Amino acid sequence: MDNISHFNRTAAAGVQARFDEGLRRYMLGIYRNMGLGLAITGLVALAIAATPPLTALIFGTPLKWVAMFAPLAFIFFFQFRIDRMTTAGARTAFFAFAAVMGVSMASIFLVFAATSIASAFFAAAAMFAGLSLWGYTTNRDLTQLGSFLVMGLIAVLLVSLVNIFLGSSMLQILISIVGVGVFAGLTAWDTQRLKSDYLHYAGSQIAEKLAIMGALSLYLNLINMFQLLLALFSPQEE
Repeated sequence: MDNISHFNRTAAAGVQARFDEGLRRYMLGIYRNMGLGLAITGLVALAIAATPPLTALIFGTPLKWVAMFAPLAFIFFFQFRIDRMTTAGARTAFFAFAAVMGVSMASIFLVFAATSIASAFFAAAAMFAGLSLWGYTTNRDLTQLGSFLVMGLIAVLLVSLVNIFLGSSMLQILISIVGVGVFAGLTAWDTQRLKSDYLHYAGSQIAEKLAIMGALSLYLNLINMFQLLLALFSPQEE
């Protein structure tokens, strides 16, 4: 009986070790795709900002509205088409979205100093890393927190759209403060949700697509925290 019990414990430990290794690879794949998306966004934004004719064409004409709302259109496209995409198609669409986001974000180089942009990004990246690590390691169930955060996100988006036309600086400060809190919470919640997805769909094509969507979710959390921190603490160039 002792030999059988020892064998069962050894087998269970082996299964757990394989699961943990698979989960690590899954999460590293998500972070890798997210990192590639961030690199594409940054390179596209820098290239456009460094090309005055392009900045004048995009941000000095009604095309600025296309640049502003195109990323949102891409997100809706993702949501409605992901089930019919292959994994490779979903990954390509994500990288295309990151490029479109780069076009939209090129404007920050026209408004903020380079040092302010770098400081805000590193602050957002540090927050993201800490919160994602907490979401990955915590034993606390964050499921109920998710519905509250999604409601907060919808509210932030709606008020932000209204403030495009109002141009209220006080309202923008409030949006930034609340928005940072919402995306900080979403970072931890999304990370835990992605772990749960792996538990349910490990090894399936669904898991591969969910990993792409997970990279998109985490990418958006970091990008939005960065933009909100930049607007909240960084002075604009004259």
